[in-house]
Amino acid sequence: MRPPSPSIPEKDFFFAALDQDVRLDGRGFLEPRSLDLSFGAELGHVECSLGKTRVLAHVDAKMVRPEPQRPFEGLISIHCELSPMAGAEYEPGRSSEEETALARHLDKIFRRSDAIDREALCVLTGERVWHLRLSVHVLSAASSSSSSDAAAAAGGGGGLLDCASLACAAALRHFRRPEVEVHGTGEVTVYAPEARAPVPLALHHTPFCVSFAGRSSLKVRMLLDPAGLELRLAHGVLVLALTAQRELAVVHKAGGLPLAPETLIGAVEIAARRARELETWLDVHVRDDWARKNVEVR
Repeated sequence: MRPPSPSIPEKDFFFAALDQDVRLDGRGFLEPRSLDLSFGAELGHVECSLGKTRVLAHVDAKMVRPEPQRPFEGLISIHCELSPMAGAEYEPGRSSEEETALARHLDKIFRRSDAIDREALCVLTGERVWHLRLSVHVLSAASSSSSSDAAAAAGGGGGLLDCASLACAAALRHFRRPEVEVHGTGEVTVYAPEARAPVPLALHHTPFCVSFAGRSSLKVRMLLDPAGLELRLAHGVLVLALTAQRELAVVHKAGGLPLAPETLIGAVEIAARRARELETWLDVHVRDDWARKNVEVR
């Protein structure tokens, strides 16, 4: 069940506020919402909050046979769930448009961008590799009535894709797989954490997702970290996934709002600064939790 579309007075008030350079929640145009990160008892179990949007990400690993055409590489799969817990418009047992879009974008950001070194997941060539499963559960998301896939993924309650991608990045950094040893006969021994310290994942880079909502009147206005209503009434949505080193992983533009080259370049610069801030913020939180759990830092 779709939530009702914004009323005409809501739209008029929203656009009048933007014309006066005011956002409904009082933030500046380039001001993000508050972030919070909490870790579970297990490594790779992370809950991330962005405003009122909450996402739980969990990483687990099991040993499987590799794909015949890629005997040196481990496997990575990403699964998303948007249940009625996240919002009344989501139905149990039925994939929604937002769920499909979220899974597709997270797959682009983390798997197809080669954020994880898949060759480092190989244990025994052609015989044993690690299969990483990244599970994403949306705990809270306000309504989204956008019809485009990028807006749907970035929407959810405003910032769903940004929140989910940050939760995934934190879970991948926080997770450690068991230490293994391969004997000459091809026998593989998997050690418990008490016997040998678990091994962190080999990450090529950590992409961070930054979303903008655009509205055009007398001039194009780009809103960083748009909330739900801002996304539903936006003329266009720009999603950038990039690293702190300014490496672009995903650029996705939805909607019919034309962007001048200087506007797009300016958005990339803002997203790059945001990615550097998130990199530092995430590194501090992960290391603090490792220290609380007495995890050996490698």
